Amino acid sequence: MGQNVADELVRNGVAFAGASRRTGVDLRDPAQATAFLRDTQPDVILHCAAHVGSFNYVTENAAAVMLDNSRLVLAVYEAMAEVCPQAVIVHPLANCVYPASAEIFHDEAWQDGPVHRTVLPFASTRRLAWAAGESFAISHGIRSVSLLVPNMYGPHDSTDPNQTAALDALISRFLTAQRTGQPEVGVWGTGAAIREWIFAPDLARIMLEIARNPAHPGLERPLNVAQNTGLSIRALADLIRHTLGYTGTVRYDHTKPDGALKKVMDDKHFREVFPSFEFTEFEKGIETTIQYYQKVI
Repeated sequence: MGQNVADELVRNGVAFAGASRRTGVDLRDPAQATAFLRDTQPDVILHCAAHVGSFNYVTENAAAVMLDNSRLVLAVYEAMAEVCPQAVIVHPLANCVYPASAEIFHDEAWQDGPVHRTVLPFASTRRLAWAAGESFAISHGIRSVSLLVPNMYGPHDSTDPNQTAALDALISRFLTAQRTGQPEVGVWGTGAAIREWIFAPDLARIMLEIARNPAHPGLERPLNVAQNTGLSIRALADLIRHTLGYTGTVRYDHTKPDGALKKVMDDKHFREVFPSFEFTEFEKGIETTIQYYQKVI
């Protein structure tokens, strides 16, 4: 996600300083986070850093995912409190924070129950990010903007299918199967699970808009970045196969869990805050993402 935000800032001529382990800054370390913020003195922090991966990856690395993401939250808030409490921090919070029992996600009810156990290692840290924002507001006056976002896809995700987001991983597997002549592509679960998706550059555009006007009315509480529509994994696989022209078959592994069966986000409040925002058409986003992976794999 961070690279998509950086690309959007560059496109719009916005000066920024980026921090990641690739640039030599480990934001899990409070000392490094503090040094970076002291040097840059930001007005707005777009906090996209996260330890994420596929459903399988998060399951196999549950403790590391929980620890790393907790540290990424707390170290940055600690650093802000010390050197730039006047800055505004914006974080995307994955919609896995919603209660496991919910099917339509209403942003006023995102805390009304426990998360699904399959996403607990990551979801617990997204709830922690909100709690940290509230706590550091009380103690240090720090302002936070929390965006509740659906499953992301798009350019700049990992090329390792085990460490990338679900949709990007599926594209990667189809592309590899096509290039190597594999007769089938395997997909976890039954394909029945319905998910809402957002093209990562669209979220980057929204984050830039917030950075330009962090006092925008409606951002005082967590906000769904939503389209109120979803697509099943089976329909998604068919779309990718058709777009690529892959002639093999798709094998659904019914021994693997689907996770929550439906995740679609209510867009009422989003449309009140961003009434004119236009999302990228899904087919166009898929095509662009396929073109990206064709270049990097």
